[in-house]
Amino acid sequence: MKTKVIIAFIALMMASSIASAQTSLKGRVYYHPNIMEQAMGPEVDIDKKIAEARANAIAKKEKEKGRKLTKEEIAKLDKETANARKQAEVLKKALTVAITVEFTSATDVIMSQKTKIDDDALKKMGVGWFKRKALKAALALSPESQKEKYEVKGNKVFFIDGKDRDTLTLSNDGKTLSGELDKDTKFTLKRTK
Repeated sequence: MKTKVIIAFIALMMASSIASAQTSLKGRVYYHPNIMEQAMGPEVDIDKKIAEARANAIAKKEKEKGRKLTKEEIAKLDKETANARKQAEVLKKALTVAITVEFTSATDVIMSQKTKIDDDALKKMGVGWFKRKALKAALALSPESQKEKYEVKGNKVFFIDGKDRDTLTLSNDGKTLSGELDKDTKFTLKRTK
């Protein structure tokens, strides 16, 4: 009797895992108006990242020179660090990236991205006219949307683009889709449809 219960339980678990692997998200749309704001928002500690970068830069310079840095050399690095912080704050305001993920079928998804650049913010960063125009031209040439395949396994959604696979996580209630730009930068798209 106990063996039959265990076998039935295993069969039920296998059936549920097969069903979750075949979950269709068809018709769902997830959106975020500015992924950069979330990626570089208040929860991302710019000061902490810059302090780490400063410490790494000092260690690297000391290793290269084979000695401790002088006060003047550290002051020069601190000036560069202050400039990097200002540029990070300006960049946060200069770039807006809206992301939409639309599941069009049980296997196809369309990912759309609308990027806007604030010319004045780039000027404040010291980006020259030619570089600003080149950046805008490059963005104009990049596709705004891309069709890919996807598959769902449990709460993981795998986006398949040739050999590349990106993984996003679906919340238990299905209202959000989360991912990472890198190990420290996370984002969340909210379901709109």
